[in-house]
Amino acid sequence: MADAATVTIRTRKFLTNRLLQRKQMVVDVIHPGRATVPKDELREKLAKMYKSNKEVVSVFGFKTHFGGGKTTGFALIYDSVESLKKFEPKHRLVRIGLAEAPKGGRKQRKEKKNRAKKVRGTKKNASAAKK
Repeated sequence: MADAATVTIRTRKFLTNRLLQRKQMVVDVIHPGRATVPKDELREKLAKMYKSNKEVVSVFGFKTHFGGGKTTGFALIYDSVESLKKFEPKHRLVRIGLAEAPKGGRKQRKEKKNRAKKVRGTKKNASAAKK
């Protein structure tokens, strides 16, 4: 059996997407005798493989195959941090620490929205700012 620290990363279905200023690929991670590899570690290794910076790498959608030892997911490597912030969904930006999660709970946000619906005209902005 292989050493527990050994992690092999293979990429396939590589595509350079000029329109979205990124490289996109399917990532196969082979990690025998080890639990699923953290996304942060994968971002570092992919950045090193493609000679880029860890901040512009986004990884998501990883599923571990039955029996363990192999995980498959998706990776995006943007040309710059600006393009990453422009094209990447907010929830993924929050995960990698480039955006802030919305404050307050879901119910609080919905109640605020519904209170704003009841107010008419210029008072709407004042009620939203007040609460």
